[in-house]
Amino acid sequence: MATKTDATKDVERNSTSSFEDDSTLAETSVGVQIARERDNEIKFRSCSWQKTAALLFSEYICLAILSFPWSFSVLGLVPGIIVTLAVAATVLYTSLILWRYCLKHPEIRDVCDIGKKLFGGARWAYNVTAVFFILNNTFIQALHVLVGAKLLNTLTESSQCTVVFAVIATVICLIISLPRTLRELAHMGTFSAVTMGIAVLLAIIFAGVQKHPFGYVEGDEPIVTIIPVPGTSFVAGMSAFLNISYTFIGQITLPSFIAEMENPKDFPKALWAVTIAEMVVFTLCGALMYHFIGNQYMTSPGFGSLQPVYKKIAFSFAIPTIVFLGSLYSTVTARFIFFRLFKNSRHRHSNSLIGWSAWVGILTATWVVAFVIAEVIPFFSDMLSLMSSLFGGSSPIVTLPRGETDYRCDIPLLRSDGWFGFIFWALAYFELTPRATRWAGLGKSFETLVNYFFILLGLFILVAGTYVSVQSIIDSYHASNLHEVFTCASNAL
Repeated sequence: MATKTDATKDVERNSTSSFEDDSTLAETSVGVQIARERDNEIKFRSCSWQKTAALLFSEYICLAILSFPWSFSVLGLVPGIIVTLAVAATVLYTSLILWRYCLKHPEIRDVCDIGKKLFGGARWAYNVTAVFFILNNTFIQALHVLVGAKLLNTLTESSQCTVVFAVIATVICLIISLPRTLRELAHMGTFSAVTMGIAVLLAIIFAGVQKHPFGYVEGDEPIVTIIPVPGTSFVAGMSAFLNISYTFIGQITLPSFIAEMENPKDFPKALWAVTIAEMVVFTLCGALMYHFIGNQYMTSPGFGSLQPVYKKIAFSFAIPTIVFLGSLYSTVTARFIFFRLFKNSRHRHSNSLIGWSAWVGILTATWVVAFVIAEVIPFFSDMLSLMSSLFGGSSPIVTLPRGETDYRCDIPLLRSDGWFGFIFWALAYFELTPRATRWAGLGKSFETLVNYFFILLGLFILVAGTYVSVQSIIDSYHASNLHEVFTCASNAL
């Protein structure tokens, strides 16, 4: 049996020691940050791992879960489950790399700081990452304006002009965005995750107890397949895969969460908790709703496959998530801008009139821009898909089959892309791992190969995701599937 050489043992020991040194450095630096904030009116290093877990749950237990049944209907039951579990494990691993990188560099405040460090401290890398970061978050805010209007239209049977509902959704989200620290948002995050969990549970139960799925045709019973149906196109299959992967990939916000933790070393506790919950909830929702609804009657989100009464009941429990999650992304954006605007100013951490005026002004500006984007882009769903594929945003909007007719779903899912999902964290791994240790032993060599694979996977998602999104825009034009600017037309499910 082969044994490790003394040199290999030394390399591994040095690698472990290096990580422990990084952890000690993080504790020391974070301790200094906390000490400096002791007399501040607003303390940012104040989030426990439990509150961070609440923020993670609110980000991941969201409306996007109801897209999984559709993805399973395209990929087939078994491949759908395999992809779900594999992507969850991958995102867990890359998130742990991100966490280790933040421990080594405790001065990091957001993903823009990481972008700068990964590219040798280049200012252009910081600026490019900042543009991607702000655009990603603003388009997600616009998504929540659109989805908020959709929910109100659905529940009220389109009693008002859609623009009115969009304004109402924007104002509510702005109000929820007002707290200046993530710790203050954690309680709302918990409520959001719980109510969304109830919405998902009700959707599964209603899918099982209703006599037939919405749109049922007599004699055309729901079809459920173990593998993809013959003739499934690359665009459909890729869209289904991206719907799953983009729901998991949310690392773009994690550096901002870690930067406000009292003890960043506890972050894995929150990460493991939410990942286990994701694996269970996402898999059960996808498999069970697909089993009850079948290929012909599947919509995305799955609420659309429920009978009207059931749909309204289940969809109503998604209100807190739709409002809070958009607000969370708005807060993360405002936090980034505010910290740069008041980098060395007392207004950054005090309840001064100037500080609060600037904070409210930044939030208001982001929501006004989000509202305008949601209303003026005629192919907003496809634009979200394209933005996501290029650098971050929401998952592709897909053509969904129902019998002989194709129709489109315009509630996209939200998460990041190849850059912020894979490439950044593979680069972070290579920076964390000295060149001499990358091939030290079978396990380390395998891990190094996996991170090279992540770079290739990220590039593949950039190319394939962009292709799928562009093709979707083309299909929208051909099908005249575009909404008018500031239209009153209902967008109800």
